[in-house]
Amino acid sequence: MSEPAAPRVVLIVDDIPDNLALLHDALDAAGYAVLVATDGPSALARAARQQPDVILLDALMPGMDGFEVARRLKADFGTAHIPIVFMTGLTETEHVVAAFDAGGIDYVTKPIRPPEVLARIAAHMHGARQMSLARNALDASGQATVAVRLSTGALVWQTPLARRLLADFLGTETERAPRQLLQWIESAAATRSDGRAPLPLSLSAGDRRLTFNLHEQTPDGEWLLGLREESDRASIDALLPAFGLTAREAEVLYWVSKGKTNRDVGDILGLSPRTVHKHLEHIFAKLGVETRTAAATLAINKLKTGGD
Repeated sequence: MSEPAAPRVVLIVDDIPDNLALLHDALDAAGYAVLVATDGPSALARAARQQPDVILLDALMPGMDGFEVARRLKADFGTAHIPIVFMTGLTETEHVVAAFDAGGIDYVTKPIRPPEVLARIAAHMHGARQMSLARNALDASGQATVAVRLSTGALVWQTPLARRLLADFLGTETERAPRQLLQWIESAAATRSDGRAPLPLSLSAGDRRLTFNLHEQTPDGEWLLGLREESDRASIDALLPAFGLTAREAEVLYWVSKGKTNRDVGDILGLSPRTVHKHLEHIFAKLGVETRTAAATLAINKLKTGGD
């Protein structure tokens, strides 16, 4: 028998006790787990610690107002994905615009009407959960993915695997794409618009490489990128069982698949070109091919499919 699903969590941020009580009771009755905060700093701390599914945020509070709270939440990768619904008695256009500019996804006006709040939360809760499931599914399938807003350089969202890879190769966790990546996206997008396939971008760290591939542009204008970690050693190890090669033969085949000449391979592995040639003869026999191009093609295809 499956366990019941965990309740959805809503954080209410308001400095007025009556508003908190009204919303708490309505949300609790609807089956939500409810968190409360009465000021900006405590809201930031609670959101970071407990990761609510949706935040109901009062626009006007003493000290740090709701607009500043929203900006800080959206500037922090750990909380940037949480939908924010503003609560405000200010319906003038500039205040509504300010709420959206600060990162709000919706707003409700005071005095609060619980049925309206519940309907808005249900809609945004569904969207947030779908996005979370999508990110988790990508990660589970080994597809590290990021979304980049080219106009600002912001990493709008990242799967956990992508975040780890970026931290490994860039040396720090970041919410902004490096200049090199932004320049490549511009170039790759232009290449695609001309009907050509853009070349991937690779960043190196020792014998490891992080390769970026351009996927598609979202309706919001953000570019989706796929990330894949590669290393010479891992690729060589994959060729060993795939073709029944010896360790040295796998090394020779790998470097041949990278376009290296016999002399190049010899320099890399500390072998004479003649010894490399002898290894290639054995490799050709095991692969059932007659040329280095055919052998390289088989190796490349095997590595692309992960050895399946």
